[in-house]
Amino acid sequence: MDNQKKIAVSRWYRLIPVVFITYSLAYLDRANFGFGVAGGMAGDLHITPAMSSLLGSLFFLGYFFFQIPGAMYAASKSARNLIFWSLIFWGFFAVGTGLIRNIRLLIIVRFMLGAVEGAVFPAMLLLLSRWFTRGERSRAITFLFFGNPVTILWMSVISGYLIHAVGWRWMFIWEGIPAILWAFFWRKLINDRPEEATWLKPDEKKALNETLQQEQQTIRPVKNYMSAFKSRVVISLCFLYALWSLGVYGFVLWLPSIIHAAPGMGIVRTGWLSAVPYLMAIAGMVTVSHFSDKTLKRKPFIWPCLLLGAIAFYWSYLLGPNNFWLSFVLLCTAGMAMYAPYGPFFAFISEILPENVAGGATALINSSGALGAFAGTYLVGYLNGFTGGFGASYIVMAGSLLFSAFIALFELRDKRSRKITSN
Repeated sequence: MDNQKKIAVSRWYRLIPVVFITYSLAYLDRANFGFGVAGGMAGDLHITPAMSSLLGSLFFLGYFFFQIPGAMYAASKSARNLIFWSLIFWGFFAVGTGLIRNIRLLIIVRFMLGAVEGAVFPAMLLLLSRWFTRGERSRAITFLFFGNPVTILWMSVISGYLIHAVGWRWMFIWEGIPAILWAFFWRKLINDRPEEATWLKPDEKKALNETLQQEQQTIRPVKNYMSAFKSRVVISLCFLYALWSLGVYGFVLWLPSIIHAAPGMGIVRTGWLSAVPYLMAIAGMVTVSHFSDKTLKRKPFIWPCLLLGAIAFYWSYLLGPNNFWLSFVLLCTAGMAMYAPYGPFFAFISEILPENVAGGATALINSSGALGAFAGTYLVGYLNGFTGGFGASYIVMAGSLLFSAFIALFELRDKRSRKITSN
């Protein structure tokens, strides 16, 4: 085993499990709201369908406002410290969700939970870009995103049992505490840059840094954040990710309610069935990221997946509630297709923008995704309540994914040295 391979293996085993667990806890404390609503929270707090939609989407409004400040702090100060404090605070807000007694406090808690978590994602991507090379990055980012489907997979089952056994309040409390405890493991195990790691030898640090610096030299320089924010490719990526996220989070937060509405569907069975799409998503993410890194191509692994998701949602709509099991298979296909291209998508961003602006631009793009998620959770919930069914929300999710696929097809270019020019 040569020196480079030893470095690669040590980084994967030392960093990726910690990154995965951290982001897994973030997804746990944002996505269990849908189970709380389906498991009695709405009735106990007298939450109407419209208010439930607003509460589900408020997380993403808070998430939106703190993306760019968080990215700038992580770039100039420390991603490690930022994520440490975020873990502690979002754990407290998650626990608080199970303690509150009125809707006003719930509105504040949901917004603040999003605000605290908002800084984490761009900081994580910045951290991974400092530790993994271009040929590894899509897979590394995919392991980060595994925190979403893997967590929702087991959370769907565990949350169903917790609500059945101890009620929705204790579900939020028991699922919020781990983030607070894990914060101290995170601070102990993670370093901001390779040169700070005591477990890497000096020659290993040098070899890794030289590779990363050589990759940066192939990317055209961008003067400042404003130049990056005004570029056509970044603007296109913002629209693409907003539409994509509308479909994803409309699906994530309302899937339990969609399944639970089927005849004879209890909360435990709902939990088991809600886990199936995420099991398929894991397989799709592994496959897509592997071939994306192998070919060093990103675009061919993004737009076809989004298009497949749109088609699956539309066919599920055509089948309607009278064909639950076939409709459910299509929903599983849509879930897999929506999650599969995350690794190539965010690897693409880090390969067209230099390090001095990549963090801020990623935050802007992810902020746009937060707005799409806000719209998706609110609009899907509103349509479900207004129409008394799920057909209209299927159309919305299908349409958003279709437009995102078109943007990916016509606007993305697989060129590391693509010139960033302002409009």
